[in-house]
Amino acid sequence: MPRGNAALSKVHYQGKDEDFVIMVDDVKAVQDWKNDRSIPLAHVVSGFKIFVTHNEDTRHGAQNAYDAASKQTLENEFGTDNEDECMIKILEGGTLQETEVGGEHYEATRAVLTD
Repeated sequence: MPRGNAALSKVHYQGKDEDFVIMVDDVKAVQDWKNDRSIPLAHVVSGFKIFVTHNEDTRHGAQNAYDAASKQTLENEFGTDNEDECMIKILEGGTLQETEVGGEHYEATRAVLTD
């Protein structure tokens, strides 16, 4: 039975020491939120979880395995450990990406250009 393609949308934020990723419902939801901040974050982000990729010698970017960001990591990067405030900063300063996943081994990521 053939498998269909599924889209996974995320925002990648390149920090000083770590790269941060949040999952979002879709590209349009983020674009709408950027134009209308009265839209609740719950209608934009998926799961209210901030992920981090660890950068030891080089930047790994948004493609590697994710770990949950600790409060200390958030505080070091964003000056606060309040996850809502950090998510807003990630949404404002990050790169919106959409990943298409289909078949057993196919994955392609593209950056989404926004204003």
